[in-house]
Amino acid sequence: MRFTTPAIILSLRIHGEHGAIVRMMTPDHGLQAAYVRGARGRRLRPVLMAGNEVEAELSARTEGQLPQATVELLHSRGPLLAEPLPAAAIDWATALTATALPEGQPYPRLHAALDGLLAAVEAAPAASGWGAALVRYELLMLAELGFGLDLDQCVVTGDHDGLVAVSPRSGKAVSAAEAEPYLGQLLPLPTFVREGGTAGWPDIVDGLALTGHFLLRDVISDRSTPVAESRHRLVERLHRAAGLA
Repeated sequence: MRFTTPAIILSLRIHGEHGAIVRMMTPDHGLQAAYVRGARGRRLRPVLMAGNEVEAELSARTEGQLPQATVELLHSRGPLLAEPLPAAAIDWATALTATALPEGQPYPRLHAALDGLLAAVEAAPAASGWGAALVRYELLMLAELGFGLDLDQCVVTGDHDGLVAVSPRSGKAVSAAEAEPYLGQLLPLPTFVREGGTAGWPDIVDGLALTGHFLLRDVISDRSTPVAESRHRLVERLHRAAGLA
């Protein structure tokens, strides 16, 4: 097996004296893990940072063997890691992708969405400029893994208009009239989630509460604690930025 591909660096785990196992997201080959020789060296350390775009050449003698990879930097997002909010967003988005996806299965829509999210974080370091993109990425992640939310019609009446909440149990939308008696028990459904467009702070916070409930329940509930902690750090920083902390 041998192929060359653009890739987004997701995570790095030290392996051996000088190398590391690097997880990366590719457009056509999905999540790939590969051993990178010299990953801890001066040349490659700044290349193998989460969120960076690289060109990777992966090769393995047999199908079951861990591939080896060589990487060349295409685009660095290293400077963003010095900014608390962008760094937290990159940390969470890459950690979620590295943890949630099975290896070797193509998810071209997720690769494109992750690339777009990272570009949005880079273009507008203020979270009000990329918060909606993060919520959409999390919604897409849920859908691609088979946990998509049903936000097209009210679960009770079948109406397509006036949807304001989501059942935390079923992931289905609820209209305003049906939601009113149970507002304290339902998750808010921000308008931008269904209709697109930009979002203000309250809608971004509500959107992250919505996606976070299902991600933590269905996708990373039995995964490593650091992944959940990564999201908790991001949400805390967003709440402070929004003046809600």
